[in-house]
Amino acid sequence: MSTFTELEEVLLEDALLADGNKLVLFNDDVHSFDFVIDALMEVCGHELLQAEQCTVIVHYKGRCAVKNGTWEELEPMCTALLERGLTAEIQ
Repeated sequence: MSTFTELEEVLLEDALLADGNKLVLFNDDVHSFDFVIDALMEVCGHELLQAEQCTVIVHYKGRCAVKNGTWEELEPMCTALLERGLTAEIQ
């Protein structure tokens, strides 16, 4: 049987994972909408509509959290976006 402390630890871990990290994409004046949409679909696994929506948000708001997850999940995606010349970071 689980102790109260073990249950608290599991709930805390679940809460931390739920909040997790965010992969944030920033606007630039260099890349086209199509380029960014393609990158989000290839790198982040977005469907076309999701990639289009994120791209519009980035354009008008200057940034958008395009993916949530653990650092380990987001780091290769961030690197792939950076390698394409886009500006991204994990927050």
